[in-house]
Amino acid sequence: MDHLLRSIDQFVDLSSTFSRDEFRYDAKSDIYRCPGGTPMHTTGTLVNDGATLIYRASKRDCSTCALKPRCCPKEPARKVTRSIHEGARDLARDLSRTDAWLISRRQRKKVEMLFAHLKRILKLDRLRLRGPCGARDEFHLAAAAQNLRRMAMSIGGPRPVPA
Repeated sequence: MDHLLRSIDQFVDLSSTFSRDEFRYDAKSDIYRCPGGTPMHTTGTLVNDGATLIYRASKRDCSTCALKPRCCPKEPARKVTRSIHEGARDLARDLSRTDAWLISRRQRKKVEMLFAHLKRILKLDRLRLRGPCGARDEFHLAAAAQNLRRMAMSIGGPRPVPA
């Protein structure tokens, strides 16, 4: 056994433990697989904030694993936490790697900058007129002011001197 561990030490950097990303989640069977291939199960009990599951490997599996010095050197078995919202996060991460998302992000940024400008520069952080009609009218006036300002900037001419 020592001979096997020494040969593995040559290939494995023992200075750092495995990160959570190196454990693969199988959504169909609701288990994690450790880098050694051992399944890690959950009891289904939510912990911490009521939105986290803990997946654990068995002590028996970890004690016989050759990757234990790098996986869980100070604990008898490895555990991995997973938020119940992690599936949505994975989907969002996958979408963020597409070309369509990059185009959408660029377009959203243009519109959101206009709204930020309305709120910060034109002081539209709160509406002063009552009711939906008042809010619509106030927003239309602020948008018209913003469009006039942008049009004046694109035409050029002398810049106003700040007082």
